[in-house]
Amino acid sequence: MRDSGGWKPTAYRSHTIGDVTSGGADMIGEEVTISGYAETVRGRGAICFLMLRDGTGRIQAFLKRDNMDETVFDSIQSATRESTIQVTGTVAQKRPPKVPEGEPLPPPEYEVSVTSAAVLADAATPLPVGVTDEVNVGLDVRLDNRHLDLRREHVNAMFQLRSKVLQYGRNHLITEGFQEINTPKIIAAAAEGGTNLFPMKYFETDAYLSQSPQLYKQLAVLGGLERVFEIGPAFRAEKHDTYRHLNEFISFDIEGAWMNDEDVMGVQERMIHHIWSEVAANDQGLIDVVNEYRESQGQDPVSVEVPNIPFPRIPYCDAIEIVKAGGGDIEWGDDIESHHCDIIAAEYPGFHFLPRWPMSMKPFYIHHKEEEKGSSGGQLSRGFDLNYGRDEMTSGGQREHRVDVLEQNLRNMGLEPEDFNFYTDGFRYGAPPHAGWGLGVARLLMVLTGAGNVREVVLFPRDRSRVTP
Repeated sequence: MRDSGGWKPTAYRSHTIGDVTSGGADMIGEEVTISGYAETVRGRGAICFLMLRDGTGRIQAFLKRDNMDETVFDSIQSATRESTIQVTGTVAQKRPPKVPEGEPLPPPEYEVSVTSAAVLADAATPLPVGVTDEVNVGLDVRLDNRHLDLRREHVNAMFQLRSKVLQYGRNHLITEGFQEINTPKIIAAAAEGGTNLFPMKYFETDAYLSQSPQLYKQLAVLGGLERVFEIGPAFRAEKHDTYRHLNEFISFDIEGAWMNDEDVMGVQERMIHHIWSEVAANDQGLIDVVNEYRESQGQDPVSVEVPNIPFPRIPYCDAIEIVKAGGGDIEWGDDIESHHCDIIAAEYPGFHFLPRWPMSMKPFYIHHKEEEKGSSGGQLSRGFDLNYGRDEMTSGGQREHRVDVLEQNLRNMGLEPEDFNFYTDGFRYGAPPHAGWGLGVARLLMVLTGAGNVREVVLFPRDRSRVTP
């Protein structure tokens, strides 16, 4: 459960449950007020055992009819599971269980001997999804009732890990001199070209939801901020229905002046190395909670193995040869699809970069060097992907900073430069070479937690069929 260090008393509790259980013998005899969900309510007649759970742990509360108001006692004793309850009482050590002679006693456990209590809110019955019981419902039912699904310990742990990943990633980028920015999510035209945009009406103007902060982070760099990052949403009107695609997602995005593709690949691998190192050092308890559930379902546990850096670089031309050697049907200029990535992943199962894609396969704004040609003579770009095993994690690259080349790239792709003046105008007054990438947060969490579907690690996912809750 969540570390409660730094939490302050509130109107409804003097301590978290984690404060009490971690305080141990030092808490014995101290009066506390705690609040939480009723996990179980046992006992009839004169006594009642209430197991309370909050975001930091669980503890038993012991109630005696003779020690408190009878009406209140009866309301607690008849409370439904998952009702929210507040109790006040003194901390005591539970009577140790009997163990066979010669065996060591287990660590001491603590409880609260209650003098007053209140049911803050009754829980309706039956629960649409189980919280502490085995859950035999599909993902859609869980997502429809995410507010209850989050009370399940391993689900809660995954979202605590998500918060940690955001924290550690942000901290690392700041240490490398990146400044956090916020870009608009209502835009007048596509930042990356294409038609995968959600249209909307902005007063009397046609507008769209942003598919990427690409243009704006580049403009910030052109304006002299030099190194910028954003952690924010993007929207893609793509009709995917897969385990790793959503139509709204959160990503780490960076852009850096005076940097090429290799420079920003270095930033990314160092950031991921830092995230994994911090999780391994600080959050193994959350991983253990996830693994306890996985093992109960017959799934292999996940381990936080800090990846070695630098990550392998497998240039596109080499990747094509690996796929061919593995029996894959592919030619230079083809996309490397998931079934091709399975072949590459057999040799490179962890994080690995796929740089130097053909220019014809990358957006017009990706940089290229005339002398860099592929095995078939095609122009190579300074664009790259990051994969973990078979799954793409990142798209990035060095950007084209010369406005005349940008416009020629557009013509080469059958586009009219005048239609992209909203983008190219920013490059007419001197632009530094620069590079960047975008990395989906949920895909990192899939690797870290072993989740088999991106929806598992997104709080309220948005896909083709889901816009609520």
